[in-house]
Amino acid sequence: MGGVVVVMFDRGGDASELSNVLELVTDAWNYFPQKYMQPKYDLDKIKFATDGPTFEKAVDLYEKGKVTKFEEGIGGYSAVVIGTKPYKVYVDNRHYDQGDCECYLGQNDTLCKHMVAVAIYAVMGGKKLNDEDKRLVSQAVCSGRLGELGKSELAATKKAISGGMRYVKSYEGPSHTWFAYQNSLSEGCNRLSKIVSELPVSEQTAKLLVDTLLRLDDRLCHGGVDDSDGTVGGFIEETVQVLKEYVKLDSACVKAFSELEGKETCFGWEESLLDIVHK
Repeated sequence: MGGVVVVMFDRGGDASELSNVLELVTDAWNYFPQKYMQPKYDLDKIKFATDGPTFEKAVDLYEKGKVTKFEEGIGGYSAVVIGTKPYKVYVDNRHYDQGDCECYLGQNDTLCKHMVAVAIYAVMGGKKLNDEDKRLVSQAVCSGRLGELGKSELAATKKAISGGMRYVKSYEGPSHTWFAYQNSLSEGCNRLSKIVSELPVSEQTAKLLVDTLLRLDDRLCHGGVDDSDGTVGGFIEETVQVLKEYVKLDSACVKAFSELEGKETCFGWEESLLDIVHK
């Protein structure tokens, strides 16, 4: 908005004139009641895209009322977070990991717990977090619950899987974006891990998982995904173990593995599942 003001009002006057205009606009913004601007991200985005320890520390700050003097500004939110000392924090309203904090990490362009705490406040508005809000899923596990998904549940689950897949995308550089890219892979696998861990056990869901693994494998082999850190490969291995648990709970699940016959995956994860089929 500041850039628009400059274009509209800077007609050759000196710096003090422009400064007065900007001050007038800021005063007007603060004077007139403004409708609260919801951030473009939600709590799931924050939870899945932030490393576990940082998220948990941020939740602790939020729940203990350490986020104070929260204000909405033009394009973001500011607050004072009480940590080792009071830190002034600013967080963008479109990207929760963009902003500024006076702490050591923030001054070194590293996402800190103070920024995440302010982002949580922006999303929650000071409301209490429930257990599900705070629950982190860092790896795929078997739910141990027998059952099938209803038609609407199946459609919603497939949509959620496709949503998680969007973060597992090809790497096109440049090199300075590599760490942000790896964070995207982690977010995608975290989202998928939550889905996998909540599925009931049945032949239906086993087939769903096999299809998901094949889609991921195709992206690794042919889709330009740079899994140098092993994030996606690790998720695939965890899900293979989940499928083995499925067979122990419901032997009919092994039928879903027949889709793997004749397929050769990136690192042979299908072999142990086909071994069960051929027993």
